[in-house]
Amino acid sequence: MTDNTLGSAHRPLRDVVTSELRRLILAGELPPGERLVEDRLAERLGVSRNPVREAIRVLAAEGFVEVTPRRGAAVARLPSDEAKELFDVRMALEGLTARLSARKVTPASAARLRGVLDSARVAVDEGRLDEVADLNTAFHAAVAETAGNAYLSLVVGPMLRRAQWVFQQTARHRAPHSWTEHLSLYEAIAEGDEHEAEARAVAHVEAARRSYLAALAES
Repeated sequence: MTDNTLGSAHRPLRDVVTSELRRLILAGELPPGERLVEDRLAERLGVSRNPVREAIRVLAAEGFVEVTPRRGAAVARLPSDEAKELFDVRMALEGLTARLSARKVTPASAARLRGVLDSARVAVDEGRLDEVADLNTAFHAAVAETAGNAYLSLVVGPMLRRAQWVFQQTARHRAPHSWTEHLSLYEAIAEGDEHEAEARAVAHVEAARRSYLAALAES
C-alpha cells in the first residue's frame, strides 16, 4: 500500500507543510479568519505538530497568517488598501519583467510560456478555477524566469503569491480575460518587442485592478 501522506515525502517537512498550507489558503480551502489549530492540521496532513508550527511561522512572515496573543494563529484577511497597493507594485515590476523577458527570450523559453498558456486555456474552458489560478501564477513566474534577473526574482516570487490570493476573489470573472491578456503578452515577448511587452503587461495589471475594485464594490 502506498503512503501518500505528507509525512512520507522526502523534502524537509517544514517546506512540504508550508507549501500545502499556502496552497490551501490561496485556494480558499482555509478562508480568511479561520483559526489554524496545530493538532487538527497535523492530523489532516499526516505529520507531527512541529512542522505545522514551523510552517505557521513562515506563513506569518509572508503575511498569509496572523498570530495574536491568546487567540493563536488564523488565516490573515487581506485588507483592501493593501491589495490596491499590491497592484501599484505589480504594475511597476511586471512591466519591467516583461521588457526584460522580451529582451532575453529564446525559442525554448517561449515554448515554456506557450505550454503554460495552453494548459490555462483548457482549464478556463472546463471551469477549473483553482487550476486557473495556479496557472495564472505559473505564467507570471515563467515570464520572470525568462527575464533572467536574479534580483528581480527575489521580489517577484512573494509578490506573485499575494497576487494569486487577490486573483482568487475575481477568478470566475477574470479567468477568460486573463488568458486572452496573457496570450497577447506572450506574443509580444516571443517577438522580442520590449516596448510592446512592457505596455501589455501594464495594461494586464490595470485590467486586473479594475476587476478587483468592481468586485469590492459589489461585495
